[in-house]
Amino acid sequence: MTQNKIKYWIESAADDWRVANHLLEKGDYSYALFFGHLSLEKTLKALYTSRKNKTPPLTHRLVYLAEAVDLEISEEQLELLEIVTDFNLEARYPDEKFSFKKKCTENFTKGYLKKIEEMNKWLQRKIKCSET
Repeated sequence: MTQNKIKYWIESAADDWRVANHLLEKGDYSYALFFGHLSLEKTLKALYTSRKNKTPPLTHRLVYLAEAVDLEISEEQLELLEIVTDFNLEARYPDEKFSFKKKCTENFTKGYLKKIEEMNKWLQRKIKCSET
């Protein structure tokens, strides 16, 4: 049963990653980062499920999820998780000036999506290790 739940989170994360890339191609950068966040969140939830053998907490806070699985991460990775968590909130609840949307240039978005992709791959390797 747990393997099915892990598979669900991994497949859902992959779907969100595809959407992030589609949005990037269309120039919808703030929402590309939003879906990048979702992908990372769901990968962390797959890791949580694989390590704890239970349903992950209902949260979008990536640092909380990383801490909940006792993930040893660098300061740089911790900072990335904090920044990407902000993408979730800033894309969904923009300020009156749409400052986040304006900040999301093509280069900004591509840079963070690359970092998200690297973090996702690193986390996926952790899931495989914990399943063996």
